[in-house]
Amino acid sequence: MRILVVEDERGMAELLRRGLEEEHHSVCVAMDGLTGLDEAEGGEFDAIVLDVMLPKMDGFEIVRRLRAGKNQTPILMLTARDAVADIARGLDAGVDDYLTKPFSFVELLARLRAVTRRGGSPVALRLEAGELALDPQSRVVTRAGSEVRLTVTEFKLLELLMRRAGRVVPREVIVEAVWGTADDIGENTLDVFISMLRSKVEKGAENKVIHTIRGVGYMIRERG
Repeated sequence: MRILVVEDERGMAELLRRGLEEEHHSVCVAMDGLTGLDEAEGGEFDAIVLDVMLPKMDGFEIVRRLRAGKNQTPILMLTARDAVADIARGLDAGVDDYLTKPFSFVELLARLRAVTRRGGSPVALRLEAGELALDPQSRVVTRAGSEVRLTVTEFKLLELLMRRAGRVVPREVIVEAVWGTADDIGENTLDVFISMLRSKVEKGAENKVIHTIRGVGYMIRERG
């Protein structure tokens, strides 16, 4: 794969470059946000590894500009551990996955393989989990071919979960991504919306797709 690494910490950038090249990937490194954006817009990459805190332009603005320009190269965002607000903001902007520092290189490679399975595309891709499908571009949701009508908030919630299919999304991350702040919503608001979403996407279905991970959050899983 051809991978763009945007990281201003020289030690980390070199570690990523060397490790990825040892895995036979071609690596381009940018040390600031503006250079990273120029490289991403002007080159053909299979994935971008993007730090949040960068000089000249932060990672969020890079993601916003790339997605606004219809660049759908998979992006793996690097952020500080437990930076829930960063994670939520990144996901909302269009990041495909995130990894908190410090991280293991084995996990980084696994996340890169996961986000690049879909490849780059100039248009938003259809998300699927069993019989459930969501088209981010047309904003149409179907279950077994039948359209499921959702409110704007329900759609945003489902899209977030489906982009993280197979992984638990913490409650705090969901709230930040969907509502922006926990201060403006009731304690049980998320649970109420999950209940309404389930009533629509799981109505008459044999298998549940939205699962509660007690004390942590929710996840989309096809079976179980």
